[in-house]
Amino acid sequence: MQQHSKRILPIQDIDQRWSLFLDRDGVINHEKHKDYVHTWDEFRFMDGVLEAMPVFNRIFNRIVVVTNQKGVGKGLTKLEDLHTIHANMEKEILQAGGRIDSVYYCADLGDDSPYRKPNPGMGLAAIKQYPDIRPEHAIMVGNTLSDMQFGRNLGVYTVFLPTTRPEVSFDDPLIDAVYPSLLSFAQALEAANL
Repeated sequence: MQQHSKRILPIQDIDQRWSLFLDRDGVINHEKHKDYVHTWDEFRFMDGVLEAMPVFNRIFNRIVVVTNQKGVGKGLTKLEDLHTIHANMEKEILQAGGRIDSVYYCADLGDDSPYRKPNPGMGLAAIKQYPDIRPEHAIMVGNTLSDMQFGRNLGVYTVFLPTTRPEVSFDDPLIDAVYPSLLSFAQALEAANL
């Protein structure tokens, strides 16, 4: 296992060259405790997300969502319901003035799947689809250490949101920066980029 040291997120340098990777559950929408969001009816945006996305739209070149969706692999969530959730999520974000360029999901159950976070497969797929994504100018925002490890494995900066895992130490070397919510991260970017 590679040792990784903390990096300083150069927030004042973030501009249209940069790309943003976002986890879904616990970042964009509320996580269901010990369960999965199975249908659009169960999907609830986290507070401030619809305000944050237009800021990201102005600042970032690419915005992609990378999400493990084991519920599909277990047969608990229907694939068409997952597609409906993502289509409606993208539509509401668009109506609010934001955008998502692509959503990548991994329904695989095995931790050895190259696409299952913390493995970097979904990120590599995004870079293949969008060759203008440069890892040295990209950020992964997530709410788990698995998301942070995914960011490290992909070679991007990491931002941790302590929305659902209060036990995680902010001193963890996988974490480059911490913000209480997606909106607070957007506000910090906006302030730094004025």
